[in-house]
Amino acid sequence: MECELPKINANSQEIKSYLEEAKTIAIIGVSPDSTKASNRVAHYLKEVGYKIIPVYPKYDEILGEKVYRNLAEIDLPVDMVVIFRKPAALDAIADAVIARGDIKTYWTQLELINNDAAQKVKDAGINVVQNHCAMIEHKRLF
Repeated sequence: MECELPKINANSQEIKSYLEEAKTIAIIGVSPDSTKASNRVAHYLKEVGYKIIPVYPKYDEILGEKVYRNLAEIDLPVDMVVIFRKPAALDAIADAVIARGDIKTYWTQLELINNDAAQKVKDAGINVVQNHCAMIEHKRLF
């Protein structure tokens, strides 16, 4: 899958509307290390006003927010997921996103593409963004 191109993706206008509509973003794979891209993106999204929910297998707090081990543990409504996990993990994440029932947008960061997972999510009526950085897109569009 490393050379896979996104067959399912949003255009700039759709991306802008997804970012405008979202209030709460679960960030899957966010690192506690401030030098990592996932941490910088999460920090940026929090700074521009989103409620972020870190999802990470370790730690109790990242960026001053309670950390959850997986999507199912989150006891708050979630509008969007931003994913920093390898493409092979995206099938299981897609299933978890669909199972929640409240997530409107499934977003994979740069170089993270899994068209099968994206199709599954899209078929469930959820918006899909693949291979885009949420921070870069927000800066570009706002």
